[in-house]
Amino acid sequence: DKPKVNVLVEQPKSILSKNNSEDLHFDYSVNPYQGCEHGCSYCYARVTHEYWGLSAGLDFETKIMVKENAPKLLRKQLQSRAWKGDLIMFSGNTDCYQPLERQYKLTRELLSICLEHTQVVNIITKNHLILRDLDILTEMAKLNLVEVCISITTLQEDLRRTLEPRTSTSSKRFETVEKLHLVGVPTSVNIAPVIPGINQTEIPEIIRKSADAGAYTVNYSTVRLNGAIAEVFEDWLRTHYPDRREKVWHGIERLHNGKISDSRYRTRMKGKRPEAEAISQLFNKVKNKYYTKKLKPSLDYSLFSSNCQSSLF
Repeated sequence: DKPKVNVLVEQPKSILSKNNSEDLHFDYSVNPYQGCEHGCSYCYARVTHEYWGLSAGLDFETKIMVKENAPKLLRKQLQSRAWKGDLIMFSGNTDCYQPLERQYKLTRELLSICLEHTQVVNIITKNHLILRDLDILTEMAKLNLVEVCISITTLQEDLRRTLEPRTSTSSKRFETVEKLHLVGVPTSVNIAPVIPGINQTEIPEIIRKSADAGAYTVNYSTVRLNGAIAEVFEDWLRTHYPDRREKVWHGIERLHNGKISDSRYRTRMKGKRPEAEAISQLFNKVKNKYYTKKLKPSLDYSLFSSNCQSSLF
């Protein structure tokens, strides 16, 4: 059931977060929302709610902070002399197209500001709501300013409804990939997370369907249960797959050297054990079959301007 959502309006002092992880390809991210209605039981971002004295469980899904002044802060940042037009990742923490975006439209406003300044962005989401902003994304794509990544975890609708209860269906996500591709927006697919004993066997079919939909590439990451997320995910396992609990749990441990999470850079995203190697071999074998000639598009950082490019409209 969809729980009642409490909106907490915030006025932060800054909107861009600096990334120091060696595993990620971006230096800055923007997250107009803290917490996420999607309610994914494995979400690594759940623990960030604890910094506010809230729980990583239901509080993360139902007490959503809306950063109302995010557009004002981003415009100020892009117009500052210190900003040089580095890549900005949308949804580095929580999904910028979660259901509340329908009401607040903060992501749309942020993208409009980026287009005005010809600022390069990357977006990751698991919600087809991104198609609402197809007009802006199309204009950005014409200038090589945008890439989109659609996260797809499973093709099984009964699994999605419990694992990611308030996300778009997989068919909607593939439709999103196709529509973005058709208007020239470079789009990739991320199979995330791969969970041993849950969705590992779906890798080949997700890769095939991603290629058919027009994704230029596909990637993956494995599940890691950092902090309080372990308790949330274990509760999900007990509730929905009690017969598989031990098998899945031990499978996750085999990914991360006997632990359920690995915080080390370069290994935490995919693991480094025989279980991880088996997933890697399967993924690469199928990817090489369907993605032999697809090339990653180039983003154009040279167009960035701290002055508003009103001529674009």
